[in-house]
Amino acid sequence: MSTPLDPTRVRNILVRGTNWLGDAVMNTPALGAIRETFPQARITLLVIPAVAELFTPHQWVDEVLIYDRKGRHQGIRGRLRLAGELRPRRFDLAILLQNAIDAALIATLAGIPRRMGTRTDGRGFLLTHGFNQKSLNPRLHHVDYYLEMLRYFGIRSTQKHQLLCLTDAEREAVRARFTEGGITPDDFVIGINPGAAYGSAKRWYPERFAAAGAELARRWGAKLVVFGGPGEVAIARDIEAALEGHCLNLAGTLTVRELMASIARCNFFISNDSGPMHIAAAFGVPLVAVFGSTDHRTTYPWSEKAVVVRKEVDCAPCLKRECPTDHRCMKQVTAEDVVTAAVELQKQLTIDN
Repeated sequence: MSTPLDPTRVRNILVRGTNWLGDAVMNTPALGAIRETFPQARITLLVIPAVAELFTPHQWVDEVLIYDRKGRHQGIRGRLRLAGELRPRRFDLAILLQNAIDAALIATLAGIPRRMGTRTDGRGFLLTHGFNQKSLNPRLHHVDYYLEMLRYFGIRSTQKHQLLCLTDAEREAVRARFTEGGITPDDFVIGINPGAAYGSAKRWYPERFAAAGAELARRWGAKLVVFGGPGEVAIARDIEAALEGHCLNLAGTLTVRELMASIARCNFFISNDSGPMHIAAAFGVPLVAVFGSTDHRTTYPWSEKAVVVRKEVDCAPCLKRECPTDHRCMKQVTAEDVVTAAVELQKQLTIDN
């Protein structure tokens, strides 16, 4: 156990967040622990532009700063510029949730006197408070991974839930957009998310998403909404074609904030292991998550309203972006598997309520 910090002496905290949407959502319990441990401190979150949208606004964060690593903060000069922008803010403590040496280097150059994080990526010499992540179970869920690191430094929380925040205006904008697409406020909505930013190995097949969605829509009298990022427009069109147009296709049209509000409106969600899956979990949307190449033990949806569908195959989880063989981990998951899991989950939730 490291010597705990005195919360009364920490008034201005910089948190370096992670770069992937899903990881950022799974980091929100850590933000909650920081807020609970340092209730009087000002908490500033430093993240890349896409992740910044997740936290604008957020009740555990006072300010969000943009790390524009592809623009003004690119390269060595850009890192020095960022450190120069941070230095006048006189942070007491930097909590590095991102595990790269880049995060520790910038905090050091910014003159932040206390720098806390895992000793990954050869950055231990840059930290004043280092945590040996090798002491943890490698199959620990990402939520617990970061909470364990913080607990080592005396940063604890009485609760362990993910949190994302929406404004009333954002929710109203989604209601209006769904109404234009033929979905009323009383309709049961099933969201379909066929994409996954990391690579094609994580993606289940469009025709199976369509078949599962169509069957659940028939059983539940539901409307279907298809999601996807700019790089997943073609996949979403394939699903829309398989559904003969009986869906609202929003792929490639939403900002991160609009994606959040649209997912929050759904009554059920079907997804690959992805950022939108974690967003659905954070909003408490019941969901079925299809896993193949990634490790469900470390990144499963952090929700009591979620179920994972996967098959035991000898090569999974491989954690590869592209499948080097026959994609058997996904091929063996059928539309019937997902429908059965969804029906059982919905039945259980109905009984519990």
